[in-house]
Amino acid sequence: MNQAENILKEFWGYTQFREPQGAIINNVLEKKDVLALLPTGLGKSVCFQVPTLMQETGICLVISPLIALMQDQVENLQKRGIKAVALTGLLSKDEIIRLFDNLQFGGIRFLYISPERLQSNFIQEKVKQLPLSLIAIDEAHCISEWGHDFRPSYLRLNVLRELHPNVNIIALTATATEQVLKDIITYLELENPITYKQSIVRKKLHLRVLEAVDGLDRLYHLIKPIQEPVIIYAGSRNKCEQTSVYLNSKGLQSVYYHAGLSKEVKERASEKWFKEECPIMVATNAFGMGIDKSNVRMVVHTGIPYSIENYVQEAGRAGRDGKKSYAVIISDLSYLKDAKVFFSKSIPTIQFIKKLYESLNQFFQITYGDLPTKAFPFQFSNFCRQYHLPILKTHNALELLEREGIIEIITTGKWGTYLVFTANNEQLFAYYQRNPKKEKILKLLLRTYDGIYKSHQLVDRFRLAKKLQISSRELENHLEEMAKDKIISYQKNTHDTKLLFLKPREDQYTINSIASTIKQQEKNKKDKYQNVLKYIENKKICRNRILATYFGETASADCGICDLCQQKKNPNSMSQKELKNQILALLQKQNLSSKEIIGQLNADTEAVLARLRFLLESEVIVLDLQNKYVYVG
Repeated sequence: MNQAENILKEFWGYTQFREPQGAIINNVLEKKDVLALLPTGLGKSVCFQVPTLMQETGICLVISPLIALMQDQVENLQKRGIKAVALTGLLSKDEIIRLFDNLQFGGIRFLYISPERLQSNFIQEKVKQLPLSLIAIDEAHCISEWGHDFRPSYLRLNVLRELHPNVNIIALTATATEQVLKDIITYLELENPITYKQSIVRKKLHLRVLEAVDGLDRLYHLIKPIQEPVIIYAGSRNKCEQTSVYLNSKGLQSVYYHAGLSKEVKERASEKWFKEECPIMVATNAFGMGIDKSNVRMVVHTGIPYSIENYVQEAGRAGRDGKKSYAVIISDLSYLKDAKVFFSKSIPTIQFIKKLYESLNQFFQITYGDLPTKAFPFQFSNFCRQYHLPILKTHNALELLEREGIIEIITTGKWGTYLVFTANNEQLFAYYQRNPKKEKILKLLLRTYDGIYKSHQLVDRFRLAKKLQISSRELENHLEEMAKDKIISYQKNTHDTKLLFLKPREDQYTINSIASTIKQQEKNKKDKYQNVLKYIENKKICRNRILATYFGETASADCGICDLCQQKKNPNSMSQKELKNQILALLQKQNLSSKEIIGQLNADTEAVLARLRFLLESEVIVLDLQNKYVYVG
């Protein structure tokens, strides 16, 4: 292992491997097929990157499902002086030919490609000619319809066995049930694979579910004492921004990150968080893939995770240094109730998907039987507005069509309209005096977008125009004039989001051919969501036991550190009935907030919130407009 450790130290700065990285690398070098189930934070990429670099020649072909993840890994390798490239849908045929020429003669060691791109006969022929030394299948759980993020194109990866029958395969994933592991072996045609399966139970990661009436207030008091980096996962882009603004208003230093921000803004936010200038990152699940920060002390979910698998991956970003850390779900009482309805409404039906597919073909003027060779600039919000489509359901349906290999969504760089104020207060006031028509616009911008004085903010021109009761064209003219007057810096819409059709237009047949798969996927999605709700609502069983059982492990004992195990060690002396009676006695005298109730009772906070939730659901009490509890009997 001396050579492997030397490479690890030279390129990654570590002096030794984590278990079982060393054993995996040995088996890869012995040309054996390997299946590695390693929880988030155990360094899966090293398991195929190090053995590739140990060989003097040869290319490692890496199959990865996300363009952003591919680009991150390629950039990380390039920063270390390692030649790597990614094949994306943005490249023309001539550019692809040049890329493969460079792969043959340019000393490149890693080629990243999506499973969808590999389905092209032209790409397959080019891959066949490459001197491959190893094939790595990242996020291998995507091969199984029983896993999360199922991608049908993964089912066709066995073509690699035909193209390179003598090259061994390493399949990697962070989370997989027993059924998913069987599917990985079967569909990839792994030959007697050496399997490594680490327990998903992290001995120093404390799992907690906290109930709250005011989720933001609960979050603030939870993270305020934490002196090291924190990641907060919010359920939407708006919630990300609102949460970050709230925390900053309370004196905490946070940044936010989601897919709707420009590349520059996301990079700036990530850099501030990595350098711990702003130790709190508020993000959607767009953040976290491939991050390498060991001292994250807490990961908080303020919304409901999409699945147990997603939760384990995201929670696992805490405490990679092996020290005590926390993974917390804040369960807002009102949000939990609404989320069940919200989730069901966000799932696209077959009929909706057919309507969407027909609308896409109309939008881009695709004739029957035609398969365009170019990717089209795609403005998602304009498309939804033109065809009166709900945004969330349409987004989910587009993702589904992409998973099924019907289309590919290519997103790079910035999109949308970005704006920042460049004038100071005095200049702005003087500008108001000279241009009264602009005053209303400028004040609306300042009210709507917090932080627009400091950094570029993504603004919705159509929503602003509607509030101002003018056309979007008229608003754009005003913004351009203010930019010329150096009051604002204004970047208009760019077309860095593109849509590529992968199959010829065949109308109803195209969707009917995948209907049964879609129905099975959506059933799986609903089941996974129900499992998350059961995890959150569970009040008795050790949380690590639940997770271990879900992934087919046998937990020999309770973990002793999750909130429920701690509760067993220190049971609340007050019975539930007694606590309920004390709460009702207080509320019969006056209306009170949860904080006021907790302050007047000598009881555990979680127990009080649990009783409040029970009383709300039983309709014995209600919440008024001031967020206070009212006894109704």
